[in-house]
Amino acid sequence: MEDGTGRSRYVDLLRAGAIVLVVLGHWLITALVREPDGALTAPELMVTVPWTQWLTLGFQIMPVFFLAGGYAAAGSWERCRAGGGTAAGWIRGRALRLLLPTAAYLVPTLGGLAVAGACGADPALLGMVGWALAMQFWFLPVYLAISALTPWLAALHRHWGLGSVAVLAAAGAGVDLLVLGADTGWADRVGLLNYLLVWAVAYQLGLAWREGGPTARPAFAAALTAGGVAGYAALVGFGPFPVSLVLVSGEGVSNTDPPSLAMLAWLAAQCGLCLLLAPHAERALRARRRAGRLVEPLGRVSMSLYLWHMVPVLAAGAAFYLTDLAPEPEVGSAPWWAWRPVWVLLLAALLGGLLVVLRPVDGLLLRLARRLRPQARTAGPGRAVVLLAGLAAAGWALARWAVLGLARDGAPDLPVLLAFAAGTALVAGAAGRWAGAGAADRPAGAGVQPDGAVEQVG
Repeated sequence: MEDGTGRSRYVDLLRAGAIVLVVLGHWLITALVREPDGALTAPELMVTVPWTQWLTLGFQIMPVFFLAGGYAAAGSWERCRAGGGTAAGWIRGRALRLLLPTAAYLVPTLGGLAVAGACGADPALLGMVGWALAMQFWFLPVYLAISALTPWLAALHRHWGLGSVAVLAAAGAGVDLLVLGADTGWADRVGLLNYLLVWAVAYQLGLAWREGGPTARPAFAAALTAGGVAGYAALVGFGPFPVSLVLVSGEGVSNTDPPSLAMLAWLAAQCGLCLLLAPHAERALRARRRAGRLVEPLGRVSMSLYLWHMVPVLAAGAAFYLTDLAPEPEVGSAPWWAWRPVWVLLLAALLGGLLVVLRPVDGLLLRLARRLRPQARTAGPGRAVVLLAGLAAAGWALARWAVLGLARDGAPDLPVLLAFAAGTALVAGAAGRWAGAGAADRPAGAGVQPDGAVEQVG
């Protein structure tokens, strides 16, 4: 399924397509309303227009991203081992692909929020803006943690095969049933484990997919798809689970906070469908090389696309809604839906311009990541401890921002910022030394893999 470079265009397409769908989903559900007093508010579309919750079955596409990420990570880790690299060096390289672009995103956003606060901006407005700028952060600590577990997840697959997927799924189901049956604070805290367990099911399926075996058989993929759809329908129709696969205010049970048994079922359906389509999609991409090559430019900006996609929403809101230039039909009405395509095209144009501006930054970050080289064959427990501490600090900060936003109470939270900065520095420092000009030409096991920009996220 892979080409001569060890990459699969279909897997790259899945990851890039998942990012695009996430962005489009966020843009489509964003509803801005200017109140009589001039304040700009953002009513929740899926509360105002409940039928839109069904759209999440298509737009909640993160299972596909974790599936493709697991596939790509399996190949990257295999190349690292073959080149004599260490788990610590590989984990550090993958972590930097998330942390460095995120740091570059935080510098202007946190700086802008701090300046606005110093100039007397409304703290409530800054809190809303800060939340919008960090709403996508939930994914980062989860993916950071699962990526860090890849060497051990790969070992589980080598020993247990698809049994490792079943164990993770059973553990996730057990945790969710425990949370549903116990109305206590400790049960809710235990439920947070499902951020790792449920999403790791898709990731582990990706690891298994690259190895072939049962995952390559149409019968397995079809059974996984049908079973997932049937399970989701039964859990929603007869169980306590809502239709929506994203968080909706006022719901007693959420399918995503943390991921539920219903999310696990839909994850199986999505992953099964991707496996079922794989041979046909690969043939189509090989036959239409130009179409396959279109994935590459999208992959090069995937991390920037994910991180920065809410900035155009805020810019357009300030430029058009606060100045009476944008139409303001009732949210959910026919005129409002007619305005959606124009709104999305406007945001796409703004984001496209922003990505052009960010291109030199992306290049600089990629060069920086390549120049950070671990001492692959001399990594000791000390460096592993430093790496673990850095991952924990940065992951905690990202999770905190995802929940509270970048400007809780109208100002950036300095302790959280310091934790992220210290964590990123520790991860980078675990490299041991700076590489010379030929870093990009070293063996694949010696740190960050120069294997394509889509790998920035995956």
